[in-house]
Amino acid sequence: MEHELNTTEIPPNNLNNSENFSIFHQKGGNQSITTEFILLGFGNILELRIILFILFLPIYTLSIAGNLLIVSLVVIHQHLHTPMYFFLVNLSCLETCYISTILPRMLASFITGDQSISVYGCIIQYYFFGFFAATECYLLAMMSYDRYLAICKPLHYNILMNGRLCLQLALTSWMSGFLTNTIITYFLLKLIFCGPNEIDHFFCDIYPVANISCSNTHLVKLATFILGIVGTGPPFLITVASYIYILHNVLQINSKTAQQKAFSTCSSHLIVVTLFYGSIFLVYIIPETETLKDLHKTFSIFYTVLTPMLNPLIYSLRNREVKEALLKVIRKHSNKIS
Repeated sequence: MEHELNTTEIPPNNLNNSENFSIFHQKGGNQSITTEFILLGFGNILELRIILFILFLPIYTLSIAGNLLIVSLVVIHQHLHTPMYFFLVNLSCLETCYISTILPRMLASFITGDQSISVYGCIIQYYFFGFFAATECYLLAMMSYDRYLAICKPLHYNILMNGRLCLQLALTSWMSGFLTNTIITYFLLKLIFCGPNEIDHFFCDIYPVANISCSNTHLVKLATFILGIVGTGPPFLITVASYIYILHNVLQINSKTAQQKAFSTCSSHLIVVTLFYGSIFLVYIIPETETLKDLHKTFSIFYTVLTPMLNPLIYSLRNREVKEALLKVIRKHSNKIS
């Protein structure tokens, strides 16, 4: 489907003042700045849009309801006021915001068929997506460290993982995500868009956006690469190291029942970590060739859409305390109705 560029004319003498313009824009003649992008997503076929809307609307509804339910259960029930559930509340709040940066706009485009998004709207979407994604990396690392202390140092757990440390770790996670993505977005804002305006993705990710810029993208790609390593490397190493220590300690327990109990306390978190990091690595490590574009798009759905929906299901279905708290709420409301 052909889309017309939404552009604003710029006199050629203004173009000469930009150091970042490519050779193409230094040849003279009137050039134009792109004011909106077209997110090609999954195509613009009416039947496909209807199917995707029917598929993604329940996913979004379940994600929001599930994460808000976990937050409510932890706030209401005093016995869930522990470090593990404190981090889980942070994760649920993050997932609610995370999925809301992408799905509402995508659902609207399925209904209206309008795939356009303003340049600044696109950058804002990327900013919040990148902020929440980077924060989740650190938050999952803090949760794995919490499980390490609970299993490997149980006698000192309450002293080490006190309220002050929990708050510091949570704030560190949020601030790390904020600082990392603010720097990347700063470089992204310096790019100039004046050529093709079609982005072959369903949301504004950094590389698809940078690739259609007509200015020099070296700095933004270098910053993304370096800060991407900083943003995902340390939390990933903390997570791996924590589970190595956990596995080592659990295997030394003689009782099979005690081993299973120890594993059950961190199994939910381990599943979430595997889903999140697994899909991210598949998207950003596998080269994006023409033949793998659709595969990249598919794996992007896992960490942007499916993970926020699966997290509350995993934690509620595999966690005895959460299930008990939920049953109490259901019984209480059932008694009121009857």
